[in-house]
Formats: sequence, C-alpha cells, structure tokens
Amino acid sequence: MGSEGSSALISESVQQWAEGAWQQIVNKVERTSQRIGVSFPHASVNGVYDNMRPSWWTAGFWPGILWQIAEDGHHPGLQGIAELIEEKLDEPLYSLAVHHDAGFIWTLSAVADYRITGSERSKHRGLMAAAQLASRFNVKGSFIRAWHDLEQVNRAGWSIIDTVMNLPLLYWASEVTEDPRFRHIAAAHADTVLAHFLRPDGSSYHILEFDPESGERIGAMSGQGYAEESAWSRGSAWTIYGLTLSYIYTGEERFLTGAKRAAHFFLANLPEDHVPHWDFRAPEEGGKPRDTSAGACAACGLIEMSRLVPEAEARLYLRSAERIVRSLHEHYGTWDMPGEEGLILSGTSNLPGGVHIDTPLIYGDYFFVEAVSKLRGSALRLW
Repeated sequence: MGSEGSSALISESVQQWAEGAWQQIVNKVERTSQRIGVSFPHASVNGVYDNMRPSWWTAGFWPGILWQIAEDGHHPGLQGIAELIEEKLDEPLYSLAVHHDAGFIWTLSAVADYRITGSERSKHRGLMAAAQLASRFNVKGSFIRAWHDLEQVNRAGWSIIDTVMNLPLLYWASEVTEDPRFRHIAAAHADTVLAHFLRPDGSSYHILEFDPESGERIGAMSGQGYAEESAWSRGSAWTIYGLTLSYIYTGEERFLTGAKRAAHFFLANLPEDHVPHWDFRAPEEGGKPRDTSAGACAACGLIEMSRLVPEAEARLYLRSAERIVRSLHEHYGTWDMPGEEGLILSGTSNLPGGVHIDTPLIYGDYFFVEAVSKLRGSALRLW
C-alpha cells in the first residue's frame, strides 16, 4: 500500500481534528518563536525553553518545527529563524565536532532547507555532516560509534539505539550524490540493530559495547533506561521509526519486519491513556513518569508503517497512532497555558541522571508536530 492509499484511511473527522490541532500549534509557535528565536532549546524549565550549545544533540528539532510550519510558504518569519539557526550550526560542522546524532541536527535543518527550498548551500552542509557521520562507522563491528571518549573512559566500541534514527542523513546523501557508500553504511548499522539491539520480544537495548578491534559484542549498559534488560520507551520509539525509515530507503523487508516487532511490543505495553511510561519495565515504586516524546516519535513511525503494509495492518498502526496523538493533544497539550513555551507536557529526558523529568522537551514537541502534520494529510517528509 502506498502513501496515497494510507492517507485514504485517515477519516475525515480525524483530518478535521488534526487541522484544528495544527492551527493551535501554528498559533503557539508563532508566539513563542518571538522569544526563542535563533537558539537551541532542549527542555522547558519553569515554562521557558533553555538554550544549549549548537553541537548539542537536540539542536535540529527547533528548526525542524519551524520548517514544517513554513513549508507552505506563508510563514517567512519562521523560515528566516530556521535559516539563521542553520548558519549557527556551521560552528560544530566546520570544527569537525559532528557526532552520532548528526542526523537529528542536520537532517532537520540543512537537509530540510534543501528539500523545501533547493538551497545548494544547505545541500553542501548536509553532505558534510553525512561524511562526518559516516566516518564514525566501525567496519569490524558494522556499527556507528556513539559519543567521544571521556577522561579514562574509552568509548570506541560503544553504540546506541538512538543512531538508527540518524541513518536517514546517510540514505539521503547516497540519493543526492548517486554514491551508494553512505547507504551501505546506514544499512549495515541497521542490520546491527536487528542482530544485537532489538530483542526477540521487540524491546531494545539502549547502549551496547563492542570490541572495536574484533567487532565482537561485549555487553550492554542501561543508559537512560531502568536497567540493562529493561525497556526504555524512547529507545523502542527510535527502533520503530528508524527501522521503518531504513525500509523506506532500501526496500529490504527485514527492516520492516523488525519495525513491526518493535511496534507490537510498544503498543502491547501502553497504559490506558496510550502515552508510554519512560521505561516499560521500571518498577511501580517511586512513580513511573510518562515520556510523551516516546509516544510522539512512535506515532510518527506507526503512521509511516501504515503506508507500507496491507490495509488490515495499516488500520491497526494508523488507529494506534491516532489514539496516541489525540491523547497527547487532549491530556498533555499546553493550549490553555500561556506561560508554558512547550507544546506537550510530561517528557522525560534522562530519569537515571535526574535530568529534565516531567517537562516539555523540544524533540517531543517536534515529533508531535510531525504526527499532527501527517494526520492532516501533509506529504512533507523531512527524514
């Protein structure tokens, strides 16, 4: 089933609801952009988005929101902010400070600009970022290395599930250069996700360590999840959407099969309001905060999956995504909170680290905007 057939499954009432939610998003972003401006928000602190360094992994999500709204050509002010942010991102790009999250940063800024406006300068930036991301590939282990070394901690063999969502930058680079090497690296890493990160039950590891010389898997770490063998919900969301995107770019059925396995685990473990807790296997003691960013990201992946499968399956994934997005809007939206710059509440950035718990997160906002955009019938695809 192609995207046109899947779009026909979105009911008129859902599209009407999505149009109303979209207008609320646009109105709020138009207002908050006047203060946030050319900056790099990550988390809302007491209602106000912070400002991180340009190399921070979330630096692309704010321009990604702006490009989604400005794509129709009616919001030149928002486009102007996105373009200025893209220029600021030259600092880490030209200082060779690109890391495993290059896709989160430059796919949603420079590549988005190129897709929408055809800017050759933006294309050049995207290709530079892709080249630096590709340089992190470990041939022996077929994985893209995460992070840089810490003092007395060699992380040459570390890889994380988040990187599967950064692979579209490499797939895109192969498309525009007609050079398959970027695609080969991306698909090889996606195969490592299938072989090592994705468990038989559909849950995912956050951090795995490989021997950087032999490529042999050494072990796992809990990362931002509750424990090594727990099920960090945002990691599950990265897996759903990331493997779906790998299937879209390669046509390799194994990636779609893996995405389905991750999706069924995710959906089977959702609470009554369809918005996930931060870790599906965390104990009840001490509370289990939600992570709305995981729900929003998973919903985007489910919508894309619904465009790739037979109608019966498509309805399952699409209806599940609709329930998640409508719950985010109705139970976690900030439409009646003028003092809050975030769009959706109750994101959990890093609970084990005690960082930004139960607060709006820019990537949660981004994926919420993307999901609503898809449900209103937009054909725009930034990844």
